Amino acid sequence: MKMSQEAKKTKLYSSRVVYVCDLLLFKECDKIPNICGRAILVHNLIRAYDLLSHMHLIPSEPASEDILLSFHSRNYIEFLQKVEESSDLENHEEDLLEFGLAYDCPLVEGIYKFVQSIAGASITCAQVLVDGLARIAINWCGGWHHAQRDEAEGFCYVNDIVLAIHKLREKFSRILYIDFDLHHGNGVENAFSFSPHVMTLSLHKYEPGFYPGSGGLSDVGLGQGRYYTVNVPLKEGVRDDNYFTIFQSIANKVWSTFCPNAVVVQCGADCINGDPACGFNLTPRGIGRCIENVLAWNVPTLFLGGGGYNLPNTARCWTYLTSIILGLQITSSIPDSNLDFMCYSPDFELDIVRGNRSDLNTAEDMKHLTETICSATTVSAQISLSSGHLAQMALIDIFWQLRYEICIINR
Repeated sequence: MKMSQEAKKTKLYSSRVVYVCDLLLFKECDKIPNICGRAILVHNLIRAYDLLSHMHLIPSEPASEDILLSFHSRNYIEFLQKVEESSDLENHEEDLLEFGLAYDCPLVEGIYKFVQSIAGASITCAQVLVDGLARIAINWCGGWHHAQRDEAEGFCYVNDIVLAIHKLREKFSRILYIDFDLHHGNGVENAFSFSPHVMTLSLHKYEPGFYPGSGGLSDVGLGQGRYYTVNVPLKEGVRDDNYFTIFQSIANKVWSTFCPNAVVVQCGADCINGDPACGFNLTPRGIGRCIENVLAWNVPTLFLGGGGYNLPNTARCWTYLTSIILGLQITSSIPDSNLDFMCYSPDFELDIVRGNRSDLNTAEDMKHLTETICSATTVSAQISLSSGHLAQMALIDIFWQLRYEICIINR
């Protein structure tokens, strides 16, 4: 019996990792402040290691207005459309500030088309997972986790992550979102803070004055989404071993409790040593161990990019993570066939050495974080399985507050 074209397509996709490859998308990414040239740099290094031949390459589809409105406010989207068509921007100066289009998110040329392109790539990946055509999809051009419903923020003009999760929810009832970025994923957390269907787990630097200032241990969600938000606030200097240990303990607890049908992972590379914003001592190998842990769950997974402002190091990191996702070993020496070979001088190595900052996260700190989060996760699971009376919710609030206070006192 001959296999139908659709069956052949399904077999081809499901046997490979799907990777968004779109030169127009790469060009649009160059409009984002501080990362001009990053998208093609990442792609060229992945290609130089011959990793593209192990993936199914797909173009991205621009996001429609209706899809953008599944999260962003109509006022924000209509303003982007209006500004793109306007020839007199001076008339919109006050509105630019209202919608966050200033400072770290300056107005860019063709902004509505740009937003459609950035969001569309992640939604394209999500659609592949929804259609069952692949188990894993990669979009290193995505991961813009700070954008809010009605404004741009922190280099993020559109929250492609939230939009992709909405698309995944068409098929998957429970989505786990994991954020490795140095900065707290505030836009994604805010979008789902009331939802029991999306659980967010963010590991990030958390210190006074450090952007965005949210993501404390006691930030656990609201309403029906209470205790479906997990934050792991870390101090400066954390190293690979400690980072993986705390991730493994908390993530596996969250996994076994929440039982997600699909996972979305933001792999911001600004947590890697050498990044201008970085305060951690992490290397791609440390994040790679976390990715291996996620892959072991064997559920449909979407991998996205994010921060990363040392461009060669970001390319190194995401190329290494791509090899981990594919289950392939690659050499440490950068292939001299790479079109951007000289960008990796002076050592021309894939590996990134860990930093020498003092690790301010003591063993006691990490223990208290793990115990507090895992204990609250256990109790919240018990409550969700019960009748959910207000008295029971009050008990869990008291339990959490006690755990949180004990954690603070013992520091």
